Amino acid sequence: MSKYKLSIVVAVYNLEKYLPRCLDALVNQTLQEIEILCVDDGSTDSAPQIIDEYEKKYPNKVKAYHKPNGGEFTTRNYGLERASGEYVTFVDTDDYVEPNWAEKLYNAAKQNNADMAVCGFERIDLDTGKVVSTNMTNFGNCVKEIDNKDDFMLFINPAPWNKIYKLDKIKDLRFLNFRGFNDMIFLTSSYTKINKIAFVPDVLYHYFLRYDSQIHSVNRQDVDNFKKYLLQLKELYIKEEKYEEMKYILDLMAFIHLGTSVMYRASYDKTINIKEMLKETIKYLDENFSSWRKSPYLKLRYSLKRGFTHTGLWGISKLYKWHMPGVYITLYRFMIDKLKIDIKW
Repeated sequence: MSKYKLSIVVAVYNLEKYLPRCLDALVNQTLQEIEILCVDDGSTDSAPQIIDEYEKKYPNKVKAYHKPNGGEFTTRNYGLERASGEYVTFVDTDDYVEPNWAEKLYNAAKQNNADMAVCGFERIDLDTGKVVSTNMTNFGNCVKEIDNKDDFMLFINPAPWNKIYKLDKIKDLRFLNFRGFNDMIFLTSSYTKINKIAFVPDVLYHYFLRYDSQIHSVNRQDVDNFKKYLLQLKELYIKEEKYEEMKYILDLMAFIHLGTSVMYRASYDKTINIKEMLKETIKYLDENFSSWRKSPYLKLRYSLKRGFTHTGLWGISKLYKWHMPGVYITLYRFMIDKLKIDIKW
């Protein structure tokens, strides 16, 4: 059995200004049996020296690694391949966690024999320090099993940093080489490997929004890549003999991420004919993830019971079915850009 309860993979690329805040929060976790794998991805500022200093100061906790620049996915994979804890998680260096972040997630997973634990988080504007939204607190303290009886998996945020995964369940998974939607593919792939998820409603992770970040821009190649990897994801479900059971979940997940999130971001790229791309998207979904049109989770009565977000999703699906997705893009951009209403599906 590993001497570490949790391996924390820290993807380091520059951001020397925020790195000490991140690492201070990690080395002072109330959960003692942790390893902090700081993987420098060819930083050009003082970040490599900073993680070396923390390794010297906390030799029993911090491990510093240096590799040529290859992108965030290579950095996370590098750390995942070297993790030895019972559970593993990932942290971004411009964010920070609460002192009991690791302990609460670990205890929730262990006490419930769960393969994953998920906590609440805040999204904070890096420039103003204003809390933009609070997310993943609505599940309460509960445990859910991976099956087709509930659509809760659709509403778990894709990012890996407010989650811990049982290492022996996901050790063969890898983050893929493409921009923007890597996290969604990794998380959804993990659903073929795990059985149970524990939820902690406390806000334990503080995520900072940097509007120069690559996730806020999407180009044609990004969209094409995402479509390709969605098909690979479907192939994984078929291979693991999970697709027939989970197709309503997987197909609706493809609609949510491709139809709502990706298309919204792509609409800002002036080189893209968004009207034509929306037509292509409907055709792609109908050919490859066709059950989204008759999903039991997109019935009005069901959606009304599930609340505002779910009802909004029902409305978006109707616009797509009526071949009016451009109306959704216009309304969503108006709410985000003009009204400054932060909405996450």
